[in-house]
Amino acid sequence: MGTHADLVFLNGRVVTVDAEFSVAEALAVTGGVISTVGRRDDVAPLVGPRTRVVDLRGATLLPGINDSHLHGCAFGMASPPLSLDLGHPAVSSLGDVAEAVREAVGLAPAGQWITGHGWDTGFLDECLLDPSRQPSRHDLDAVSPDHPVVLYSFSGHATWVNSKALELIGIDRHTVAPPGGAIVVDEAGEPTGLLHEGAQDFVQNALPPLSRQERTDAIRATLATLTGLGVTSFTEPGLGPGGEGIMRGALGAETLDVYRELLADGELTARVGVLLLPTGMASTTEEFARGLADLGGGPGDADPRRLAVHGVKVFADGIVPNKTAWMHEPYVGGGCGSLCVGGDTDTERTAGIAAMIRLAHAAGHQLGVHVTGDRAIDAVADAFTTAMAEHPRPDARHYVIHGDFLTAHSMKVLAAHGFGVNMNPTIKWTVADMEEEFVGAERAAYAWPYRDAIDAGVRVASGSDAPVTQPDWRQGLATMVLRESKGARRVSGPEQRIGLAEALRTYTIDAAWQDFADDWKGSLEPGKVADLCVLDGDLLGADPREIPSMPVVLTVMDGRVVHDALRD
Repeated sequence: MGTHADLVFLNGRVVTVDAEFSVAEALAVTGGVISTVGRRDDVAPLVGPRTRVVDLRGATLLPGINDSHLHGCAFGMASPPLSLDLGHPAVSSLGDVAEAVREAVGLAPAGQWITGHGWDTGFLDECLLDPSRQPSRHDLDAVSPDHPVVLYSFSGHATWVNSKALELIGIDRHTVAPPGGAIVVDEAGEPTGLLHEGAQDFVQNALPPLSRQERTDAIRATLATLTGLGVTSFTEPGLGPGGEGIMRGALGAETLDVYRELLADGELTARVGVLLLPTGMASTTEEFARGLADLGGGPGDADPRRLAVHGVKVFADGIVPNKTAWMHEPYVGGGCGSLCVGGDTDTERTAGIAAMIRLAHAAGHQLGVHVTGDRAIDAVADAFTTAMAEHPRPDARHYVIHGDFLTAHSMKVLAAHGFGVNMNPTIKWTVADMEEEFVGAERAAYAWPYRDAIDAGVRVASGSDAPVTQPDWRQGLATMVLRESKGARRVSGPEQRIGLAEALRTYTIDAAWQDFADDWKGSLEPGKVADLCVLDGDLLGADPREIPSMPVVLTVMDGRVVHDALRD
């Protein structure tokens, strides 16, 4: 007699995401592996006295979701109760932010730093009424004259502080920002309290580093959120020396040790892929080379299917809302941004990013390069090609991170050499309304060109970039299909819409490809690991606008149920 299954799913829509995007009605799991996919009659003989049988009642069974760009520790640290929630709809105005800070000050011991995360000028009333109106230290000083306040933007590329924080950090009108960073000043030359890009390091260097326990608590909180969303894999994109100053070291090297401890203790309820961060932004080739050498081989991961270091992350440029993405054509109001690596000219900086890519490639690492502007993306894609020509490597799977303004040239290069792109549909949803003021209507609509990238043959994975946005893949699916914005619900770039099946692949099998794991996860096929997500209702027949509200009722990782609303 054959072995009985541990789990059997019946009477549903089993969306396999195999090569044909087959849809079955039943699935069985035995020993942490998918053993059978097919009809009810195919799995019925596998039901034994200890088999849990789940009657899906028409619900949708999917591969476990793979958020391929998610800062796990930082997301936990940026979420309540560890940080004030300043995202929309929690706050809708600068006044709301001030009130949240006032309440926190009332509960905090004297002198304690007040932290918050998620503010976005695209959703603050005063900034919407007057685009020149930006957050200022004066907005915070009245409610917190004695407590230092540090508030991180939703993007992570800007920080807003009060006067007390500026005093403790040591920033005044004479402070010079590091290359690639900016200290925003008013007409009198005084700092306004806004710090962009590398200038944020001034804040991080003044804050006490995260304790081991704080890191552990943050990651545990993230894992709890992800299991409830059906996310069974994610990429932690950038842990290492270059992350020591980011969010009090949330991306520092010690965070990887915490992941290893959670794995050893059986608490890692998602598979984690890691990119190491040898240096931060605006580093020179020499600094990068030293950082890369210092990473070394490191200890081998005890269970590489649960926790694996895949490669390294490099920052090439900034982001469009800060006008720090390097663009071919000027922004509205002028300027084209630049690469954020060391160098005095575009030529020197281009050579610098190419050298960093060449060094990491030759050392055998997968490369994930943060790059958003079209001119910067072209430079990175060409550098990938040059590195591959000098040091041929089969299946390196390098990819550009974000890739907001992929060009026809860069897509052709990426597709020809088997490179990928990691896009962010929930960021598209969030910023679509505000980007027009920076790059104009035509370029804003084009941003995150899913249709063109897929048609060009580029492998596309999707990620939330949490804590930049919430790790809600359901909203990501809806955005890829509809291209509607969060605020005005306007369609932004309808020609870049993709189908639901294509969108789902970016969160499953193509995200698994990025992890070098598409042969053992990412689809519901016999022999693959049993990472599963049950969505209440018929996903394939749903109105795309209703997808974000469809509940995740069951999550299975490696055959073990880690979220169960069916028995609650």
